[in-house]
Amino acid sequence: MSDFAAQMSFLGQSGLRGDAAHRRSTALSPFAERIARQQTSKRFSIDIISGLVRVVDGVGLAAIATAVMLLYVGIHLPVAYAFTICTGSVLFVLLNEYSGGYSIEALKSPRRSFGRVALSWTATCALLTLAGFLLKTSEDFSRVWFGSWYFSGLAFLFIAHAATGACLKKWTREGLLARRAVIVGGGERAEGLIRALEKERDSNIHICGIFDDRDDERSPPIIAGYPKLGDTEQLLSFARQAHIDLLIISLPLQAEERMLKTLKKLGILPVDIRLSALSNRIKFRPSTYSYFGSVPMFNVLDRPIGGWNTVTKRIFDVVFSMLGILAFLPIMAMAAIAIKLDSPGPILFRQKRHGFNNEEIEVFKFRSMYADRCDPTARNPVTRNDSRVTRVGRFIRKFSIDELPQFFNVLRGEMSLVGPRPHAVAAQANDRLFTEVVDGYFARHRVKPGITGWAQVNGWRGEIDSDEKISSRTQYDLYYIENWSIWFDLRILLTTPISLFRSDGAY
Repeated sequence: MSDFAAQMSFLGQSGLRGDAAHRRSTALSPFAERIARQQTSKRFSIDIISGLVRVVDGVGLAAIATAVMLLYVGIHLPVAYAFTICTGSVLFVLLNEYSGGYSIEALKSPRRSFGRVALSWTATCALLTLAGFLLKTSEDFSRVWFGSWYFSGLAFLFIAHAATGACLKKWTREGLLARRAVIVGGGERAEGLIRALEKERDSNIHICGIFDDRDDERSPPIIAGYPKLGDTEQLLSFARQAHIDLLIISLPLQAEERMLKTLKKLGILPVDIRLSALSNRIKFRPSTYSYFGSVPMFNVLDRPIGGWNTVTKRIFDVVFSMLGILAFLPIMAMAAIAIKLDSPGPILFRQKRHGFNNEEIEVFKFRSMYADRCDPTARNPVTRNDSRVTRVGRFIRKFSIDELPQFFNVLRGEMSLVGPRPHAVAAQANDRLFTEVVDGYFARHRVKPGITGWAQVNGWRGEIDSDEKISSRTQYDLYYIENWSIWFDLRILLTTPISLFRSDGAY
């Protein structure tokens, strides 16, 4: 299975050329368009909700212990009490996590699951008592304080988890917790999969429809009450418009060629991709599978940045963008004055580029060309000694000062500080669109574009005048996406100033 999974793990990394017309998504039917428009309501991430409950539990228990200490004990031995409070609060969260108390099923059913929560809190207090006995420090603490913390903490946990359960039930009814899913592949296998998923009350899967490349004779237009909305080419458009979270492929393992062809198309989407293992006769070890309820799946591809990682990256972007604006404000002010004095026209240049999930965004730059010779489409890339570039433009392009206004794109949420550089919608190399040069090019858009990126700090900046340059950039971008971490972002950010002085391709 490992070799098979490795073949499917990512798509387009080889940089081989392909038929662009075959890769472009085709128009949706009016019916599919209507369904896609209906899927635009607000949703909550289960991972983030579960994480917030952990934080509330830990902080709440610590706050209760501190309040009881201040009311009954005062500030006697504050260091010892503070250490015990922090240790106990963190220990409870860890024990409750280990017992499954933060699973979505447990949070949805607080009455049935409160036993394990109470057991985790009791075990926490027992371990603290044991530690105090063994370390001969128990006499340093008030027994009234400790007993009050235990019982008031137990009451707090019951109320907090009951409120969480009530909210989750309400949000489930309103469809705010559902993961939007599409079934890829029809026929009896898809019908069996849908029936199995419908039996799982806590799977949180909302099936939007079915997509299959086969005709209606081999794949009926209605399967288990769900419509077939198109083929896999049309699925690309549907997934973007409907903000799909999950693609479930219902194909037999034996159909390897068909599966690889399907995954090659769909791997450019920023979604989780799972392969149904429900009807497979070949059985693997339990650890091989992931489950929706009791329905087994093979993990094929995960969304690169999701859940708490999304929050972490966004905080990173906002904090460092604001610091960047403050740090570079004098440089931006001088650049703006120089541009205005050097040539007539606006200071800023706005250009349509590809953003996250292949959506178009308007990117800000300092204008580096003569106003009447700007090229918003980027069909003609800038070359060495290009007559369209102003005197000031040559300098600010060389050191990427023209990119500094993109800090505001980051604050608006359209870009990230670090990510694949956004290219103009009509950008070309040798009179061919980038999508015509690199197979799997759109996989770059599975994350937000960045002001700087892994390709840029490795010397791939500036002019793109050959197939090899865009292929190499794409391979570096895909490596970044597959290996993302907040530390990787920080490394790229710190390396960027050095890379500006060793690149000869920026004109």
